[in-house]
Amino acid sequence: MGSVISNYIVIVAISGVLSVLLALFAYYKKTDFLGIRAFVISSFTSAIYTFGFALELSGKTLEEMSFWIKVEYLGMPFIAPASLIMVMHFVGLESLIKKGMRAALYIIPFITTLMVWTNDYHHLFYKSIYLRDNTPSPLVDVVMGPWYIVHGSFTFGCLLAAICLMLWQWNRMKRVYRRQIVTILIGLSLPTLGSFLYLMGLTPYGMDPVPIIMSITSTLYIWAILSRGMLTAAPIARENLFESMRDGVLVTDRSDMLVDYNRAAADMIEGLNSSAIGKPLAQLFLNAGKDALSYVMDTEPLLREEREVAWIKGDEICYYQIRSSPVQKQGGYLAGQMIMLIDVTERILLQDKLRQLATMDSLTGIYNRTYFLELSRGLLVQAASNRSSLSIILLDVDFFKSINDRFGHQYGDQALQHIVEVCNRHIREGDIFGRYGGEEFVICLPDTSLKQAAQLCETIRADIEQSVLYTLIGSINVTASFGVVEALSPKATLEELLSEADHALYSSKRNGRNAVHLSQRSEITLFKPI
Repeated sequence: MGSVISNYIVIVAISGVLSVLLALFAYYKKTDFLGIRAFVISSFTSAIYTFGFALELSGKTLEEMSFWIKVEYLGMPFIAPASLIMVMHFVGLESLIKKGMRAALYIIPFITTLMVWTNDYHHLFYKSIYLRDNTPSPLVDVVMGPWYIVHGSFTFGCLLAAICLMLWQWNRMKRVYRRQIVTILIGLSLPTLGSFLYLMGLTPYGMDPVPIIMSITSTLYIWAILSRGMLTAAPIARENLFESMRDGVLVTDRSDMLVDYNRAAADMIEGLNSSAIGKPLAQLFLNAGKDALSYVMDTEPLLREEREVAWIKGDEICYYQIRSSPVQKQGGYLAGQMIMLIDVTERILLQDKLRQLATMDSLTGIYNRTYFLELSRGLLVQAASNRSSLSIILLDVDFFKSINDRFGHQYGDQALQHIVEVCNRHIREGDIFGRYGGEEFVICLPDTSLKQAAQLCETIRADIEQSVLYTLIGSINVTASFGVVEALSPKATLEELLSEADHALYSSKRNGRNAVHLSQRSEITLFKPI
């Protein structure tokens, strides 16, 4: 046997092995692609065809080679219609694939196979089969019968229709799927071209080049499935729906691997591009912060869930409302998850601003009177329940009216901000600090006795006295007076405590200012640090 034919047989056999591997790989791969069955049929029948052809080439007699030709036709007629069905699923035309259409597409291949195996009785497929002359080893040639033309026309028609469908879908399919389209187009076009060259008699020794070409296309398919997520799913959610949505949409399979996304999602998530297809969702959410990652880890695929998360996007923090829902096939079979991302950053920031306006003093940035009273009442109830101590401090800026009259209200405001800045250096975590009104401030100290609160007051008083306020018009010396009270009775109300603290503060004002006075059981005394 000639070395050329021997090499050809080896390559064809390798092509058959690759087709078998491709069929097995596609069959056992977890996927939601409805056309996977047609893809497996196409790959398996390709394997039958190529192995049959390899054995035909190794045959030595016309009778032996004719038998292997019959074996080839157990697979070859079914490749083209199976490929067309697979492409129809891929481009979203699965609604057209009914049982009647499947039967219509496969009936001619079945008749072709029957015709080949019974050709000796009617000669409708081959008029005659004979061995060629002047070849390095025995090679078969045929004279076409009428059904051969029917079979050839049907095969080319299926392949051409599949190619046209892919080209028609080109501009409608998002860029991430275009690599898959190119792969399938190559897988369809190369065998078609090879068949055309074979029929035109333009191949070496008139041998069929298609089995060798299939080794290339099978390798290409395997590479595309492994690296590009090909046939993971022809989009569970359709492109026209995806791209018309302003909210981001992600689709995952049952293993939480990314299957699809829309343009809005790519704008919302850094690093989301075609290379992310087939990667775990957790990897995509990793750089978005702990809230986003926690969502991925905690979500149950079978449950609908809605959550708002802080989302790190570059140097800024956004807020997304994430809604997930299961994607189910007919019969309730779980296919994956659809995750919708809604940008609620503007609403969250507005709510925070409204909350700040409702709870914070706009000038000083500390709690306003209303919110201070609300929080302090809660701490007072908690202290009474736990039998723990709680103290209240009132402080007032000394000679504040003189600052306003002498320097102007602008510098009066700066004096108030200066007081807050100094106090914040000594306020502990858990203490409540608020503006009580005008130039008066109030501090609620949980788990703090009267003696501890008085010592804190003295520290703050001394710091205010020593901290000079520097302005454009020069330095301004500011001092403050303090009144302190402790809640000694579990039945004491916040209003009663504030009233006692106010009396103590008045004593500080009346006795020279810049001092700390304590109110204890209606007795007011000057605090003298040790």
